[in-house]
Amino acid sequence: MPPHVDVVIVFRAIEKGSSFSKEQARQNAFKAEKQYSKLINTLTRAGLKAVGRRGESQGQLLVMVTCPQKVLANLIHCERHSDFLYGLPMSKLPSANDFESGPLSPADRIRLIHGFISSTPEDGGLGIIPGRKEWGLVESVMALHDHDFNDDWIHLWTRHRIATVELEKIRDQFGDSVALYFFFLTAYTRALIFPAALGVIYYLFGRPYSASYSTLLLLWSIAFVEWWRLQERILSIRWCTRGSWRVEKRRADYLPSFPWWKQEMRMMAGLPVILLFATILAVISTGIFVLEAFVTELYKGPGHKYVSFAPTILFSLVVPRLLAIYQKYATNFTDWENHEHQSSHSWSLSLKVFTLSAVNAYLGLALSAFVYVPFGESVMHFVQSHLFTDGRRALALLDKFNVNFNTTSHLGGRGGSGKKISAVGLSLWEWDRKSARRKLNSSRLEEQMFAFSVTNQVVDTFTAIGLPYILRAVESFRSGKGFRNGNGKVHGRKKRVAFDDEPVGHDAHGREEREFLERVRSEVALPEYDVFTDYSEMVTQFGYVALWSTIWPLAPAMALFNNYIEARSDAFKIAVHTRRPTPVRTDTIGPWLESLSFLTWLSALTNSALVYLFRPPNQQENEQGIMVDANVTDDESQHQRYGLAATRELLMSALLIAMLASHGYLVMRAAVRHILNRAIWTGSREKKEAERVEREMKDKYLSSLGQRAPGENGMLETTSEWATFWATDEGMDDIGKMLKDL
Repeated sequence: MPPHVDVVIVFRAIEKGSSFSKEQARQNAFKAEKQYSKLINTLTRAGLKAVGRRGESQGQLLVMVTCPQKVLANLIHCERHSDFLYGLPMSKLPSANDFESGPLSPADRIRLIHGFISSTPEDGGLGIIPGRKEWGLVESVMALHDHDFNDDWIHLWTRHRIATVELEKIRDQFGDSVALYFFFLTAYTRALIFPAALGVIYYLFGRPYSASYSTLLLLWSIAFVEWWRLQERILSIRWCTRGSWRVEKRRADYLPSFPWWKQEMRMMAGLPVILLFATILAVISTGIFVLEAFVTELYKGPGHKYVSFAPTILFSLVVPRLLAIYQKYATNFTDWENHEHQSSHSWSLSLKVFTLSAVNAYLGLALSAFVYVPFGESVMHFVQSHLFTDGRRALALLDKFNVNFNTTSHLGGRGGSGKKISAVGLSLWEWDRKSARRKLNSSRLEEQMFAFSVTNQVVDTFTAIGLPYILRAVESFRSGKGFRNGNGKVHGRKKRVAFDDEPVGHDAHGREEREFLERVRSEVALPEYDVFTDYSEMVTQFGYVALWSTIWPLAPAMALFNNYIEARSDAFKIAVHTRRPTPVRTDTIGPWLESLSFLTWLSALTNSALVYLFRPPNQQENEQGIMVDANVTDDESQHQRYGLAATRELLMSALLIAMLASHGYLVMRAAVRHILNRAIWTGSREKKEAERVEREMKDKYLSSLGQRAPGENGMLETTSEWATFWATDEGMDDIGKMLKDL
């Protein structure tokens, strides 16, 4: 058996890849020696066992920490005492023998020890916080994987159905946050069965943009969000985490004396930044959309087959860079807001980051649905006219400087002067409006939905699972160490260096310890797990289903199939490609529930607008002038004005219908929330159990204070001067006399 290590503290004595002068190296070594000595002394004085080993690279030290039972028992007692004071659900009063009173899961053990090490001294911790000034050389505090559990977990995911994986075991290993994500993923995947079946039926037998399908889809979205809201409450009571934010440790950077109104002002100050970046992203995305949908279609010059790739290349170069810059600013602003707890800090940061991610995800579909398809001819004519005008100006400028071509032509349309202009210049663009109209792609929306529902999800799965293998393999072979997977197993050639502090061969545990240290070093090299990415992917997918599957009803079925794979790929990613998640107590999925609610409300608007704009032609007899004819001339200005007026009328009608749908959503949500609350929560086993436990806890507390329950106070004493008054009752005598008189 390898040694039991609860957490590993990664200590960087020398910055990786840095070069210093001798004097600087001497100063850095003195600083590292002083801080490392302080680290070991702080841990040992607290009763923990700590020992250092060399890491993977030069200057990296790995401090192995284990917690004796006596210290752990004290941590358990302190936590349960705090839970009782702040009103968290409990099954028994805190006592001196809390360690023996119930089993402690591996996640709870790691959470208690990790919190004890990395929380502030004001909260009873040691204050060893990575990145803080006094611990600038401490990179991270991490836990090691239980590879036996990971192997069994992956084995279960790959061999059994999604319903057979026990989520309680995930919670015991990784804590409430990861377990809550997998519970959400499982519940959401099961909920997708209804819209997937509904979408297949309407795709095969229904008509496009069906109002009944959109209504049923909206009802499903509302029901799922409200059902999950109740499930969070039930799980928090079952796991005894309801209100866990009350006992959350404070952030190291929190300023207690900071006025609340200043924090609110700082949070409001971030809104203009969000709007600025959202506007920049919208302008860039709209420009790329016009370039891809119209300009590249009109261009027919040299290399026109390759010009169509320009928008994709431009998007991949500009948008990710903009999002990365924004995330950096969002992180700085969130730190500046001075949040007391990490949960509220993560809540604020997640909303900021997801806002721009949602704009990036849905803006392309919105432009296609509400601009390209209904008004594509008008936009094509507008772009064509500007290219025509700009082309004439450019060619006139060339002619001014006597830049002539062999082949010339007269350009005289729309009031042209008839001067000679190069035909080579004319051949770069499509001037014929009928030909340009034929270049409009009527199935663009369906193709985009297929790309988002199928292609993008395949790419995301490869990025999460396959790409880390490739990157680690390249890095390992470049360093000459062979390829190592997440379990620390090495494949291929291996160039190994024996460290002085490693056990030698005659030690009985030497080989086992070397293998253990090799596994630890391989896990330290892995990135940290961030549940934000997984939640963001699922909530974005929910948005595609709720907002846009009216366009392509097979989108829910594709999402269902993807999630069947997603659950397994996420488990594989956690077990192999990332460090073990640090357990966190939580009773909610955080800001993602509010994001789901917002997307559900937004789906009421988009679905109603889509159904109205794309209703069957026989229902559009009064909207014959919606599109501006691409062949209009100056003599047809009256018809053009009529078309613009009809367009404005159509847009106003769609906006009015969307507003009515928004109010209808509020009514439907209130009705669904009331029904689900009565059907699921009222009278549920969890609610009754929570009320019973609360009564028992209060009764035990009063009993511990010497207070007796009502009815246990004994008979009232009658030794007083009015004893004979209270002992004489005349009622029965009067009733007896009345009976005799009758």
